Amino acid sequence: MLYDFNLYICNFFVAFIPFHFVRLWYYKHVMKFKIGKGSSIHLGCQFTSVTEFHLGENSTINQNCRMDNRGVIKIGNNVSISPCVNLITADHDIHAIDLQGRQKEIVIKDYVFIGSDAMILPGVTMEEGSVLGAKSLLTKSTVAFGIYTGLPAKFRANRRTDLNYQTSYIRWFH
Repeated sequence: MLYDFNLYICNFFVAFIPFHFVRLWYYKHVMKFKIGKGSSIHLGCQFTSVTEFHLGENSTINQNCRMDNRGVIKIGNNVSISPCVNLITADHDIHAIDLQGRQKEIVIKDYVFIGSDAMILPGVTMEEGSVLGAKSLLTKSTVAFGIYTGLPAKFRANRRTDLNYQTSYIRWFH
């Protein structure tokens, strides 16, 4: 019951506190998320599990994202996740007689950019520097520095490989 209460407080109270430092304190100390220096999780983000969430340094998760971290989400350094992105780590085996649930981790490596309203499904790894365009559905892992768009997302082009930026975007009321 305490587990469910923590999730409720996290998703329906803490997620809407307009002070970033308060949300970060709750995520780190109550939810036990691992969050690196300079990283931010903006207003309205929801989680499905206590723990099982790792966010590297100088990374930003913009507002109203859904982080289904039942199957573990690992996000690297200098990652930019746009608003309304869904990371889904759990599904059901539709061929099983009992519709058994299953979980697979999502790994997002350094310098990844994910556009607004995109969705990533269980078991996917976004390699370093890869990009997922807005409103795209990623069902398979990417190659490093690849640009992917569409439903389902397909490789479209390569991105430059000499990336050197920080995506830290800490704002008081976001």
